[in-house]
Amino acid sequence: MSVQQRLDALGENVRIALDTLRVNKLRSSLTILGVVIGVATVMAMAAIVQGIRDQIVNAIEVAGPSTFYVLKKFSQTPLNPDDLPKDVRVRPDINEREADRIRKLPEVGYAAVWAQILARIEVDGARSQSMAVFGADDGFPLVQGGELLEGRWFTRSELLSGASVVVLQERAALRLFGQETSVGRWVRVGGRSAQVIGLWLEPANIFAPPGQEVGAVVPYRMLDHQFDIDRTNALWIPVKPKDGVSVADAQSAVTMALREMRGLRPADGNTFDLVTQDQVLDTFNSITGVFFLVMVVLSGVALLVGGIGVMAIMTVSVTSRTREIGVRKALGATRRDIRQQFLIEAATLTSIGGAIGILVGLGFGRIASLALDIDAPVPILFTVIAVCVSVSIGIVFGMIPAQRASRLDPIEALRHE
Repeated sequence: MSVQQRLDALGENVRIALDTLRVNKLRSSLTILGVVIGVATVMAMAAIVQGIRDQIVNAIEVAGPSTFYVLKKFSQTPLNPDDLPKDVRVRPDINEREADRIRKLPEVGYAAVWAQILARIEVDGARSQSMAVFGADDGFPLVQGGELLEGRWFTRSELLSGASVVVLQERAALRLFGQETSVGRWVRVGGRSAQVIGLWLEPANIFAPPGQEVGAVVPYRMLDHQFDIDRTNALWIPVKPKDGVSVADAQSAVTMALREMRGLRPADGNTFDLVTQDQVLDTFNSITGVFFLVMVVLSGVALLVGGIGVMAIMTVSVTSRTREIGVRKALGATRRDIRQQFLIEAATLTSIGGAIGILVGLGFGRIASLALDIDAPVPILFTVIAVCVSVSIGIVFGMIPAQRASRLDPIEALRHE
């Protein structure tokens, strides 16, 4: 058989498959649905996970890959401050004296103590959702990036006294004040009054966990004096090495300074943790990796169900079309032609389901990305994989009924009622 004849036979089988789907719309739709659910789940999760990961990578680029953090205890999941393990309870809290000592090291370009709480911002009856409020200093944009659109950052006297002043994040100010200027106005941050002195535009690629959009920045001492801070999970010292100094050298200098300040002997372990940007990314990858694996398993179950549905409908199709198979064989169709017809029909079912699943998955991924305020790109690799998997399911699960159809005796098939 020539190549052209094979192509013609393939086209004919595709047309037969589509005609069969049109005749059995409900049965075919239910079969396709299982494939759609499985593929859509994979695509949506791939888009969301990739979008969040890109946000974190971009945020690391904003802060600088050399930035690292001094924490009381580094944990992949937040620790309960009311029920801390003994090895964490005995550790001293991070404090301003330690940040000052680190900042004076010749290897360090920037260091300051920061903290974070979740609070609502209110003005004249308007109220924001719960947002992240940072307690920091005027070096905040050095680590977090962004730009000051209006007003100013904190003065030295405001930082030392813990004055009730606040720099609002641009989107938060827009929600509270609309197009009116916010600088000079008074707001309530977590129930405490503060005067707006600046308007900060965060970089588009900064990472904020869902529901924890940055709303405002206040002097650290204001946050420390007026709010309860989770000193285990939400208090840290960001450190940027001086230009030309490696992260390893800066970490060694910081470690020696803190051990000296805390009176640790050579045999004692550190009572603090140093966390690099790579460790933050590795932690995120391990968490989302497990989450994504669970989603893949669940979607795999849906694909398996869809595959079993394909096998069931093809078996029924073989039974109901026995006479048609006999006629085709009587007219000269070979076993290979019959087997190819039913395999193409099965692959067509799952290909349609895969295509719809990709569109649905990308749609849900886009909706989720808008809701979470992340940029979820189209996962090209997973799109290709999803197409291949959906077609493979049709071929694998369609093989048994296709083989059964190809082995039917033409005389017996013609006698079938």
